[in-house]
Amino acid sequence: MAPVVARLVSESKPYLVPGKLLVKELWFEVPLDHSDLNSKPIKLFARSAIRYERPIVEPSEVVQRPFLLFLQGGPGGGTPAPQDSPLSTYMLDRGYELLLLDQRGTGLSTTVSANTLELIGGPQEQAEYLKFFRADTLVKDSEAVRLCLTKDYPPEKKKWTTFGQSFGGMMSLTYLSFAPEGLRECFITGGLAALDKGPEEVYQATYKRCIERNKAYYKKFPGDIATVKWIAEKIRELGGEKGIPLPAGGFLTVQRLMTVGMNFGAHGGVDRVHNYVVRMKADLDNFDMFSRSTLHELENDVQWDTTPIYTLLHEPCWCPGPGIAGKWAAERVGAGLDEYQWLRKDWQGPASLGDKPLYFSGEMIYPFHFETCSELIKLKETADILAKFDQWKPLYDMEQLAKNEVPVYAASYNDMYVDPDFARVTASRVKGIKVFETNVLYHNALRSHPEEVIPQLLKLRDDSID
Repeated sequence: MAPVVARLVSESKPYLVPGKLLVKELWFEVPLDHSDLNSKPIKLFARSAIRYERPIVEPSEVVQRPFLLFLQGGPGGGTPAPQDSPLSTYMLDRGYELLLLDQRGTGLSTTVSANTLELIGGPQEQAEYLKFFRADTLVKDSEAVRLCLTKDYPPEKKKWTTFGQSFGGMMSLTYLSFAPEGLRECFITGGLAALDKGPEEVYQATYKRCIERNKAYYKKFPGDIATVKWIAEKIRELGGEKGIPLPAGGFLTVQRLMTVGMNFGAHGGVDRVHNYVVRMKADLDNFDMFSRSTLHELENDVQWDTTPIYTLLHEPCWCPGPGIAGKWAAERVGAGLDEYQWLRKDWQGPASLGDKPLYFSGEMIYPFHFETCSELIKLKETADILAKFDQWKPLYDMEQLAKNEVPVYAASYNDMYVDPDFARVTASRVKGIKVFETNVLYHNALRSHPEEVIPQLLKLRDDSID
């Protein structure tokens, strides 16, 4: 079957934003199922940006620049505005036209939320719908958009460059596997995920990284060992079995508090968690309860309620093909570790730890998210159906990657989310890849330290190793 070509629904008049960026807004339409052109239509939103220099004389001809597609991390997050993307700073002067495409279900692209999923039907219908929101379909969407935008381009400009961050890097590997003909080159940051490991093996590795970051946290803030456990006891005392009500309708439990440890994988994350601890202790010291502003900050820490795809499809994005189901792997693996006793049903509480610290979790999704997050509570049954599903389509083609001809430039970090040992194995399986590896940058370095990442990738692209 020939690949789908997206339908361009609308294209705005270009407008200027600070930074000399000329921006357009574009809407596309693709089918929910690319193998069924009559399936439910999905609308995709994108912004394009080029560097604007006011000419002395306006050119009469249209300039066709090669596209650079940004593949956002997540899954579940929308793309930033062009003026907020470091790619605008570093890549536009090289002659690219930057395309920031919201992946289906994220940003403005047929957004997934509890109320929009209600329009699809009950939990089973919702789960069937969401099976079309993994990387294999996102790559087909990207190809459909590329074919639409470049239909009148000369052959040498039809291919495009991709820049994948985190989950976007995983998407890049899927793209290289199944549609390499559309790619000129790929940049990947923090996204060299394991190609043949299921969720259990992934979490066995990432829990080890998470434990290391917890040790770093408590080494920096040793006083927090006792304070975190005291706060946890107060949450149990004040909230009971259900937890302390949060402003938007969720509940603060000890388990949910532990999820702020996801911040440990980012620059500044250790200090961010400590600031939560200081704030919560101050509230308890002053009022013997938590203030609304503190609860609001905690409730919005990882935006569980505004990016439901992240929780619904997180473990499925680690399922490389048929025969593998998530089955709440993060909970199962964690409950077997002494550091994560709080995941066990018979856990006796913080006092049972003695002098041991209470360890925070990392980038893991648990069933309790669907009991403590207001938006996710409505999707608990849908999540259970997806967790049990084991007939996922393949995400990677190892044979194709082994004979890859597309230039690939990657950055690999001291990463709590994407295990660097797995990343090295993945790199060894992609023919021709060049990797910049460092242990002094964390997963969000593209946003927090772009000056230390993007120039290194461009050196891999432009310079000779020999």
